[in-house]
Order: sequence, then C-alpha cells, then structure tokens
Amino acid sequence: MKEKFYILCTVAVLLLFGCATSQQRAEQKALTQQMVTEAVAKRQWHIDITTMSTLRYGTRTVASDFYLELRGDTLRSYLPYLGQAHRAPLMGVSQGLNFEAPLLNYQEKGAKHDSRQIDLDVKTQEDQYHYTIEVFTTGKASIRVNSIHRDPISFDGDLTDLPPAP
Repeated sequence: MKEKFYILCTVAVLLLFGCATSQQRAEQKALTQQMVTEAVAKRQWHIDITTMSTLRYGTRTVASDFYLELRGDTLRSYLPYLGQAHRAPLMGVSQGLNFEAPLLNYQEKGAKHDSRQIDLDVKTQEDQYHYTIEVFTTGKASIRVNSIHRDPISFDGDLTDLPPAP
C-alpha cells in the first residue's frame, strides 16, 4: 500500500514540474514574440548570421561575426559573399556586402501569421542591392540578397538581444 502511495506522489510531483516547465516555455515564447515585434516596429534590429546559401556553392556554415543590422534608416551589412560578380568594381577592390548605407526604400508586411517580411533597397558605389528579410516571431531570420551585378545569395540567422528560445 505504501509503495502505491509513493508512486502516486512521485507521478504527481513529476506532473507538477512538467506543467511549470510548460508554463515557463509559454511565457518565454510570448516574451520573445513581443521583443521581435517591437524590434521590427522600431526598425532597430541586429541579425547574427549562421549559414549562407549560394547557387554555385551550396549551403555553408559561417563564422559568428557576420551580421545584418538596421538602425532607423541606415543598413549595416557585414556579410560574406560567394558567387560571381558580373562587373569588376570601379576602384579595383570589391567591398562586397560589407557597407553602411542609407535606405532607398523600406516596406514591411505580414508574410505569415508568425513572421514579418521586410523589403529594403540600398545603393553603394559598387552596386544596388535588394534585401528581402523574413523575421519570425521565434527570433529566427531569413535573408535573400539580390543585386544588379552579382549572383543572388541568401542567409539564415538569429535576432540578437532576445531571450533564449525555450
């Protein structure tokens, strides 16, 4: 009889801990969603890049120091590039996707119920770029970059300064 009582108590305790963990996960998820929504609305976000995908070279994991950042109306792009440039840079050395430039165009719309799509255009001395960024409420992000004189490339990453995923 005592054994059944201990087993029931153990099961009850495990169920209580399981519920608390579910509740904590739900709270963490809600907090992350709120922080992502606020960052996108304020145009103040930073995406750390984890992988890149190219037409010619496939998908590759990248070092953690690459990023894409929006601060108001200025885009800071520090991204690796693998692909073919269809025109040589005017000054001899390519700056690639490493620049800081003002936005020419910015549009934001809901892509799905759990993400926002941001389309923005910038122009550097070297090329004109169109970025399509999909930011998910989980803090994940997908970036596609098209330009006039280069092959397209895409990246995946995480918004930083958000709470860790549950």
